[in-house]
Amino acid sequence: MAVLRIVTGFLYLQHGTSKLVHVPHVAMFDGLRLWSLDGCAGMLEIVGSIFILLGLFTRPVAFILSGEMAVAYFLVHAPQGHFFMPALNEGELAILYCFIFLFLAAAGPGTWSIDERLGRR
Repeated sequence: MAVLRIVTGFLYLQHGTSKLVHVPHVAMFDGLRLWSLDGCAGMLEIVGSIFILLGLFTRPVAFILSGEMAVAYFLVHAPQGHFFMPALNEGELAILYCFIFLFLAAAGPGTWSIDERLGRR
């Protein structure tokens, strides 16, 4: 479970850094305003993924990030059509992250986490 949490946190971090610090560079995010919807999502993704990586406040942070990904699916991907076919509206990652974070919110951080060291599983 810890490996799932750490790998997910590391991969999710790249979503936020691509939006706010352009690493890795995604041309779609050039000129992104910090206080836009995507800018706020980037802040959530950077801060949240660091907490997930460390295993700190894992349950509440994972719950918030799960909600963020649900909102991303319904606001960005579903309106492109093919609501029940995420492969056609490019929403697979949003759904996958949503359910991985929901799982972490329910199951906790696993081993190798600050939460475990503090006795909060």
